[in-house]
Amino acid sequence: MYNLGADLDVEVEPGTNLLLVGPPLTGKRSLALDILAEGTRTGEGSVIVTTKDGADRILSDFGKRLDYEGKPVAVVDCVTKQQGVGEVRDDERIRYTSSPVDMTGIGIKLSEILQEYYQGRGLPGNRIMLHSLSTLLMYADLQTVFRFLHVFTGRIQSVGGLGLFTIDADAHDDRTMNTIKQLFDGIITTHEDAPPDIRIADH
Repeated sequence: MYNLGADLDVEVEPGTNLLLVGPPLTGKRSLALDILAEGTRTGEGSVIVTTKDGADRILSDFGKRLDYEGKPVAVVDCVTKQQGVGEVRDDERIRYTSSPVDMTGIGIKLSEILQEYYQGRGLPGNRIMLHSLSTLLMYADLQTVFRFLHVFTGRIQSVGGLGLFTIDADAHDDRTMNTIKQLFDGIITTHEDAPPDIRIADH
C-alpha cells in the first residue's frame, strides 16, 4: 500500500493513478511533491515528469522536503531542450525530451527509468508524478493526450506504482475534464481555503 502522507491520511493500492485537480495556485504541485517525498523517505523510487519547470527547479523544490542524494529520484524534463538552453545530456538523475509535445519520448524515458527502478533495482514501490496535464492539453488535442495517458497510466499500473497527475481545473471545459477523469482511480481536489480532499473510485 502507498501512504499518501499526513495531509491526506489515506493509503491506496499499488497500481493506483490519482488526478490532482484544483484552481491555479492551490498547491497541487506542492502536494504531489509531498506525496512523492513520503515514498522517497521509505526507499521507494520517485519519478517526476515535468512539462512546466526545468529539472533544476523541480529538484530544488523536492530537495526542500528531504535530502535525496543517493536515493532513487529521477526527472523527465520536457522543458529545457525546448527553451534551447545550451547542450543538455541525459544522466542518471535527469532525462530530457525535446518538448512537452514529444509524448512518445516522454513515454520512452519513463519506461527506461521504471525498468531500472522496478526490475533493475527491485524497489518496493515507485511513485510517478506528472506536472502538468494542462501543459500537454495546450499543445495537443484531447484525443492525443487521452491515448498517451491511457498508455502512461497502464504502465504505472503494470509495475504496481502510484501515479500522480496534476491539472488546472479552470483551464479546461467539462468535456475535457470528464474524459480525462475516466482514466483515474481517484481524484484529489485542492481548494483555495480548505485542505485537500480525496475521493477513490469503487472498482
